[in-house]
Amino acid sequence: MAKKPSMTRRNFLARATQGAASMAALPLIGLAQTPAPGKTAAGGGKVITRTLGRTGIRLPIVNMGVMNSDSPVLVRRAFEVGMRLFDTAAYYERGRNEEMVGSVLKELGARDQATIVTKIYIPHPQRGMSPERAKEFFLKTAEESLPRLKTDHIDILYSHNVSTLEYLKNPGILEALQLLKKQGKTRFIGFSTHQGMAECLNAAADLGIYEVILTTFNYSYHSDQPLLQALAKAAAAGIGLMAMKTQCQADWYREGVPAEMQGFYQGRIIHPALLKWALRHEFITSAVPGFVNFQQLEEDWPCAFDLDYSPAEKKFLEDRNIKLAMASVCRQCGACIASCPQGAAIPELLRVHMYAFNYGNPFQARHTMDAIPKDKGLQLCLNCDPCRAGCVNRVQIGRRIGQLKGIYA
Repeated sequence: MAKKPSMTRRNFLARATQGAASMAALPLIGLAQTPAPGKTAAGGGKVITRTLGRTGIRLPIVNMGVMNSDSPVLVRRAFEVGMRLFDTAAYYERGRNEEMVGSVLKELGARDQATIVTKIYIPHPQRGMSPERAKEFFLKTAEESLPRLKTDHIDILYSHNVSTLEYLKNPGILEALQLLKKQGKTRFIGFSTHQGMAECLNAAADLGIYEVILTTFNYSYHSDQPLLQALAKAAAAGIGLMAMKTQCQADWYREGVPAEMQGFYQGRIIHPALLKWALRHEFITSAVPGFVNFQQLEEDWPCAFDLDYSPAEKKFLEDRNIKLAMASVCRQCGACIASCPQGAAIPELLRVHMYAFNYGNPFQARHTMDAIPKDKGLQLCLNCDPCRAGCVNRVQIGRRIGQLKGIYA
């Protein structure tokens, strides 16, 4: 079997440029079988909708995470087929992602039919700022998002990338979010979380302030009882739960499954199976998969009509190799940090790897890399070969750090 060419800085940047260009040129093809809003699927089913906690917002169970897309045509098509929530952030593409979402909805005359979600992010090195400065940062950023989104209000505003109770309860951020809601500049407030999720979910359920939470949730957590219980608790407290990273967009199956079997785990089985698994948990209102082309949209959207597994999807999820391979999905638990003699921020570096190699999103990869404190970044890894950091599961940390060095070193 031929080896996959290694990713270098040059072909990484070339691939990103070519991808953007090809997306812009894609015609509206391949979706003739996808039902339009208000229509039924070919099998007679209707779009499954759920209520987003105590917000009362009724949503299709599949919507769009816009972070990885720079194609207004794809956003437009997502609305046309029936998606009604669009998840973006102030810092995605330095605001251009918000501008794209706002422009498409304005051109469609669809602002009142769409739920706009955006996020405010303070990079980790700056999170030591005073509560007063954090409040000012949030207020200023929200004010700047409104004209980019071409609206006078945001439907859901998140504090982005919450991973500690200290940040969750930051008084400046809480004051800013509540003030923006009082002013009518956002209807509802919440946070997104990638790390320390169970702890943050439990605390939010007790706090009673946050109304919506966007959390990582995918099949790699199938046996994580603390997370599953925390999600159920938050939902019971009236918090609306949105799921991201539902389809484990990483090369876990190439790392954990024998090469001769990998073909089974590609194509049109893997994505619907994983998306359905997340959505079959009824405490999840909706998922926001980050599809970047029409084929992926065509794979994701039919799940909104029917969550029953096909025989092939069921076989896929029950396969022992799949469950073993899922141990090579980084769950951002942070246990690897203690094993690194240099003290590098390995979970954040692995997120950079995910954005660069699996999402094909060089901006988000670079932004995440730049947000890592200088004394914990990739430079610590340059003279450390082989990598001695270890994972309590099966994540091949050294391999991924080596690929990052091939791009950024």
